[in-house]
Amino acid sequence: MVELTAVAADKLRELRGDDASRAVVRLYVAGRTCCGYEYALAFDERTEESDTVTDCGGVPVAIDAESLPYCDGATIDYVNEALGGGFVVRNERFGGGCACGG
Repeated sequence: MVELTAVAADKLRELRGDDASRAVVRLYVAGRTCCGYEYALAFDERTEESDTVTDCGGVPVAIDAESLPYCDGATIDYVNEALGGGFVVRNERFGGGCACGG
């Protein structure tokens, strides 16, 4: 389904802390670009009945039914580079191809 690297899981646990409004991490497809699907992460205080929830190293990750087929096989990582850090979602199943017909 979805994997979190150890670094990403640690960072998400750190950001979540004890805040009940950050009960789950929601992964969803925010759009499509020429480079593939654009994924987004957000904390959510609850899940919906139609969500698929996976425990990834102690971090519950919720995916809505519409995004699920495009998130299957994704890996969430956290990279910390000289210009800053952030989460990166990689999915080799949907990583390329031009969505604009070119």
